[in-house]
Amino acid sequence: MSTKIRSDLILILAAIIWGFAFVAQRVGMEFVGPFTFNAVRFTLGTLVMVPFLFFGKKFTIKDPSLATSRRKILWGIIGTGILLFIGVSLQQVGLQTTTAGKAGFITGLYVVFVPIVGIFLGQRTNLYTWLGVLLSATGLYLLSITSGFRIGHGDLLVFACALVFTFHLLLISWLSPRMNSFHLAAGQFAICALLNIIVAFSIEPVNAGKIMEAAIPILYGGILSVGIAYTLQVIAQKEAHPAYASIILSMEAVFAALGGWMILHESLSQRSLAGCLLMLAGMLVVQVKRL
Repeated sequence: MSTKIRSDLILILAAIIWGFAFVAQRVGMEFVGPFTFNAVRFTLGTLVMVPFLFFGKKFTIKDPSLATSRRKILWGIIGTGILLFIGVSLQQVGLQTTTAGKAGFITGLYVVFVPIVGIFLGQRTNLYTWLGVLLSATGLYLLSITSGFRIGHGDLLVFACALVFTFHLLLISWLSPRMNSFHLAAGQFAICALLNIIVAFSIEPVNAGKIMEAAIPILYGGILSVGIAYTLQVIAQKEAHPAYASIILSMEAVFAALGGWMILHESLSQRSLAGCLLMLAGMLVVQVKRL
């Protein structure tokens, strides 16, 4: 199996996990606040990474063309952790005052933002990728927006989250080929967990009993969504172009809809199914250039 196909499959798996995580995030906040939920799940995600830290002894890779100072890499890890904290916080708080459908669509807008920002960073994006972006963005709209699109407070928070995740994805693309994937994943998780813990204890009632009641969504969010999916993203982006990676990862909206249908008994309309197909088409169009 080629490295490109392997990275594609890894990204798809991450998108599946993140899609079903929308269900876990909604259910979890029935018991605990957004920062408490994120504090526990990112702490758990960090602990999941501990055994894997021993798989890589080298802090950076040996490729001379990617030689980067240790200081730059450390600041990069700190940057990913801070961006991750801001992004997940905006999303989690936004979900309190907007629908999951709108949140899924607005978060998925990074599929449009990534190639646009990438232009200013000197990254080249081919026509197939732009067509894939257009199809995916249209699919996201059909999948998630079923009535008048009004911009509310929660919508603005999730829109800001999409912008933050854009820069997070681009920074991961720069860092991942330059260092061990497990070190990068564990580093950003630990920073994100620490910041959430500080905020949670500052502004929310942290109750152990309520945390236990939210155990199942927290375990899913910590072990699968954080520990596994974010690590898969880091590993896959060693090979995948940022704009291309964003298209595949935006498929999380499709799996969020499927998760809502399977677990929360939400219905999938013909419009939603059309959106799923358009997003799939967007992903396949990008493959044309890679074949």
